[in-house]
Amino acid sequence: MPRIIGIDIPKEKKILISLTYLYGVGRKVSADILKEAGINPDKRSKDLSEEEVLKITQILQKGSLRIEGDLRRDISQNIKRLMDIGSWRGMRHKKGLPARGQRTRTNARTRKGKKRTNLPPIKKTEPAKGKAPAK
Repeated sequence: MPRIIGIDIPKEKKILISLTYLYGVGRKVSADILKEAGINPDKRSKDLSEEEVLKITQILQKGSLRIEGDLRRDISQNIKRLMDIGSWRGMRHKKGLPARGQRTRTNARTRKGKKRTNLPPIKKTEPAKGKAPAK
C-alpha cells in the first residue's frame, strides 16, 4: 500500500479514487493534484513509482489545502467556539441533536442514538400447571 502523508491508500483502486481516502480530499481536488503532478488518473495505486508518490506528497504539503489533522482540528475548534458563545447551532451540538433544521419528532436517529423507552420490559407469565388455558 502506498503511504501518503501518513495514510495508507488502497493499492487496487485507481489513484484518482485512492487519494479521496485522505480526509479533506475529494474527487475534484484529487484530479487537480494528479494534473499538477502529471500522473494519469486511471493508473492504479500499486503501479505508482516512488518518484510519483513523492510528487503527490510534495503537492499536498506545499498547497494551501488543509487536510487530515489540520482540517479535523479546525472543524472541532469551530464547533467548540459555537458551543462556547451559546449559539443555536452550538447548543444543538451540545445536546447531540441535528444542527441544520431537520425534524426530530421522527428520524434523526443517527444524532440521537438508539431509541430509549421509559417502559420496563414486559414479563411473560406462564399459565399454572394442570389448568387449561382460558378461551
